[in-house]
Amino acid sequence: MYSLSRRLLISVSVLLLLFFGATIAVLDTAFTEAGEQARRDILDGHLIAILGAAEPDNNSELALPDRLREPRFGRIGSGLYGELRNDGGDVVWRSTSALGLDIPNGSTPNPGSQVFAREQLVDGTPILTLSLAVDWEFDDGSFKPYIFKVAESLDSYNAQVAGFRGQLFSWFAAVAATMLLAFSLLLRGMMKPLRKIETEIGEIEGGRRVSLSDAFPTELTGVARNMNLLIDSERARSDRYRYTLDNLAHSLKTPLAGMRALLGDRRSDEFGERFNEQIDRMDEIVRYQLRKPATSVADNLVLQAVDVEKEVTRLLDGLGKVYREKAPQFDVSIETGMQFRGDTGDFLELAGNLLDNACKWCERRVRISILPSVGAGSVASGMILSVSDDGPGIPEDAAAALLQRGMRLDESTPGHGIGLAVVKDIARSYGGQLTIQQSKIGGAEITVSIPPVSSAKSD
Repeated sequence: MYSLSRRLLISVSVLLLLFFGATIAVLDTAFTEAGEQARRDILDGHLIAILGAAEPDNNSELALPDRLREPRFGRIGSGLYGELRNDGGDVVWRSTSALGLDIPNGSTPNPGSQVFAREQLVDGTPILTLSLAVDWEFDDGSFKPYIFKVAESLDSYNAQVAGFRGQLFSWFAAVAATMLLAFSLLLRGMMKPLRKIETEIGEIEGGRRVSLSDAFPTELTGVARNMNLLIDSERARSDRYRYTLDNLAHSLKTPLAGMRALLGDRRSDEFGERFNEQIDRMDEIVRYQLRKPATSVADNLVLQAVDVEKEVTRLLDGLGKVYREKAPQFDVSIETGMQFRGDTGDFLELAGNLLDNACKWCERRVRISILPSVGAGSVASGMILSVSDDGPGIPEDAAAALLQRGMRLDESTPGHGIGLAVVKDIARSYGGQLTIQQSKIGGAEITVSIPPVSSAKSD
């Protein structure tokens, strides 16, 4: 009973059963009453015929001829009977058809009135009777009371009623079956959108579809829309979890590499301090990824002032250990007192990913430049971060592809292929943008422009 179609079909079947049952009862009652009335009219005609055929005899008694106009009165067992009784209840005349039968007296009508009734013969045969009481005036002026009575067996009538009832049940059964079939077909068509939703949800679960289609009736459009919103929300949440884990793994790569490099120089006096510094850096990364909000950081009411020069120095010190064999030369140009208005982890992700890529692909030189971007009212709260190298560079046709997660130009080079995608996402969260162009020192130059906080919010 958990199926809507089955519930509706059973409900309609019960309603049809009740409706057709009541209709059959009403029609059967109407047919029975009409049949009885027709029989009474026929009996009344026979009664008038007997009354018209009655004549006084020589003994001042009424008498009827041996043969009447209705032949069934003269045929034994015809089912139509007639008789005449005097006021004492004695039979004066009885039709040949009633030979051997005893028609019950029944109720005695008042003079001039009729009585129509259902009675039974001695053998239990049901009959309909019509009696008429009259006061007959003879030629000498005397009056005598008589009772004329006609009766008819109900066998044929009951057979007609039974036949009518059988046809009635057959007709209504056929109509009910046809209506149920039509309703089931109609219901199947009406339930098709629900089955379509079920099918499409199954396809979404199986990975063969990303969302529900919009070709649904008005009543189901809201359901499909809300379901799509829920699916998109869950998919976005899953993507955020996946991206966070990817970002965490990618961010921990540089500190781990620095720790690996420090392990080769364990005898140094500064080993413990530097090793603990990398551990602290990893702890900061984990904390940053776990608290990273889903919404844009630029929407926060309070933004921290990050000391750019201090954080860049920490990054370059760690990268120098990671790429100790390559020993890249860093050319640093940072505006004095430069501050980044935002999350420290965001800045480290921006600068760290760009510097790590530059060190990975450079020949010897890596250049980093951080300048303020002047906003309204000459409030320099924005930032222009530019990192370039003297490596092979990035082809123009591949620049857009590199901004997608997992895309890399050289699969043989270690990495996850998400560094530039992380930088682009963080820059976008601050209302900024990322551009890739040819560096003046030969390689690629990647620039991240972060507008002032007021401008970012107005955008």
